[in-house]
Amino acid sequence: MANANTNVAQQTGQNLAGKVAFVQGGSRGIGAAIARRLARDGAAVALTYVSSPDKAKEVADSIQKNGGRALAIKADSTDATAIRDAIAKTVEAFGRIDILVNNAGALVLGAIDELKLEDFDRTMDVNVRSVFIATQEAVRHMGDGGRIITIGSTNADRMPFAGGSIYAMSKSAIVGFTKGLARDLGPRGITVNNVQPGPVDTDMNPANGEFADTLLGLMAVNRYGRDDEIADFVAYLAGPQAGYITGASLTIDGGFSA
Repeated sequence: MANANTNVAQQTGQNLAGKVAFVQGGSRGIGAAIARRLARDGAAVALTYVSSPDKAKEVADSIQKNGGRALAIKADSTDATAIRDAIAKTVEAFGRIDILVNNAGALVLGAIDELKLEDFDRTMDVNVRSVFIATQEAVRHMGDGGRIITIGSTNADRMPFAGGSIYAMSKSAIVGFTKGLARDLGPRGITVNNVQPGPVDTDMNPANGEFADTLLGLMAVNRYGRDDEIADFVAYLAGPQAGYITGASLTIDGGFSA
């Protein structure tokens, strides 16, 4: 009967029915789109936020109004205790974690001789350290066949303008972590992948921002990406069809790195 129910869920688009997802950094932009998409596919979703409680509540409320289950949790991604507590609250509410999406990100640009150590520390704390902490804690509550997906950046492979050195460094670290972790967790059937978006129209890098003209000139597809396009890609990796993809850094960048 369980297999029959699963087949029905997949046929109706509920590929993640019965699953629990934890989205670190899910109140805005790409993270919010991912939370909504995973919920639409049937997953119960916990999402974290730092400074946007209204937006986080809006995401959770929209999921619940559409018949899903959602929980918004305040958790600073630079605070190890807060991350662990958020995962504990998720497990308390939903019983386990099947899907981890590491989406929290920090972007600091500047010349290497002008950047402050605090800029470096914050970039690494959010973009690298929080990924390690959330992953370490989540796998303690994750059964065989789970999914770990980190939102990296195409800048790990290509940084075509000055000032992005420490951002590129942080995203390159995710490439190596993904490969090593895939080996560690492969025996449990847990896949680990790194999604590398190019320019996406978000608050961090709006399509009408100061860098837009330059970035558009570097892409094969002459437009910014949409947050729902990244969410669709993540949903595929989180689903049952992607069980043979692991240790990969997968670019979705409109040809930015072509």
